[in-house]
Amino acid sequence: MIWLHADLINSDFLLFLTLVGSTLLALLVGIAFHEACHAFMANALGDATPASQGRTTLNPLAHLDPAGTALMLFVGFGWGKPVQFNPYGLKLKPKTASLLVAAAGPLSNFVAAGVLAIPIKMGWVPYINPFGTLGGGLEGANEYIGLILTGTVYLSCILGIFNLLPLPPLDGFKVAIGVLPDDIAAEFAKLDKYGIGPLMLLIFVLPFFGYNPLGDVLQPTVRWLVHLFTGVS
Repeated sequence: MIWLHADLINSDFLLFLTLVGSTLLALLVGIAFHEACHAFMANALGDATPASQGRTTLNPLAHLDPAGTALMLFVGFGWGKPVQFNPYGLKLKPKTASLLVAAAGPLSNFVAAGVLAIPIKMGWVPYINPFGTLGGGLEGANEYIGLILTGTVYLSCILGIFNLLPLPPLDGFKVAIGVLPDDIAAEFAKLDKYGIGPLMLLIFVLPFFGYNPLGDVLQPTVRWLVHLFTGVS
């Protein structure tokens, strides 16, 4: 992600730093808030495990995962340190409780994107797509703020959609198990034994052979969400 405009390092270093800052802000808002909401939801449902592990906090240091953070910084999607909780220690049925705790993370990303998009939607700052052509440079603080906010909205949407993919260890896997009928959910849960393998296949192996289903899902969905939040087509 931060090397998408590496050519700006020599031609417009301030603009390059702004893009890096936008990515870092998205990491702090996206990943840390995402994982904190998992912890807050589990705590609200009666499990003290996240609180005992120091996860019911908005401090990013408690939630960032080295590998997931690196991917988010350089690729544009990633994950945080998983929040541990006991689904059998919550106030609801374990299946329902797991669904709510899992869904809290991606939903927090969409809420963050919606809130951060308000200045753009209201016309207070311009919409400046960080994935577009920025060779012409920016003028004034207003445009730099617009770039930072637009970039953070984009990356928050990417993180939310990515984590809703129904593959382990992502939240979407637990959400899928939570909404599927019990017999189908039990069969689908067996996918967990393969760990992160299917996800790595989707991210790295299939694109190597010219097939990119992840991009086919992410790109149009993220564009639609950004349009919804910012009002800009």
